Amino acid sequence: MPNWSRKDERQYERIKESTRAQGKSASRAEEIAARTVNKTRREEGRTPRRTTEGTGNPNVGLEGRTKNELYNRAKELDIEGRSKMTKNELISAIRRGR
Repeated sequence: MPNWSRKDERQYERIKESTRAQGKSASRAEEIAARTVNKTRREEGRTPRRTTEGTGNPNVGLEGRTKNELYNRAKELDIEGRSKMTKNELISAIRRGR
């Protein structure tokens, strides 16, 4: 339970006990409880998200960015059809759209 508050720890124990009462194994109950607590912490902004919501580091080439980052950049440039594009298609469209 890294850096969890007392509230988080209580929530973890409550969920774990509830999940065990539903017939889940101890390890599965612990996993479900930890995932639930971590999700709550992320939603409340108390822990960073693993995926970026930005457009990536401008000092890194387009090929070095994730598809998510490229999609967000294409959205900024108002590129149509971006949701159905592959990573390479997004790179090409962004280069044309600049």
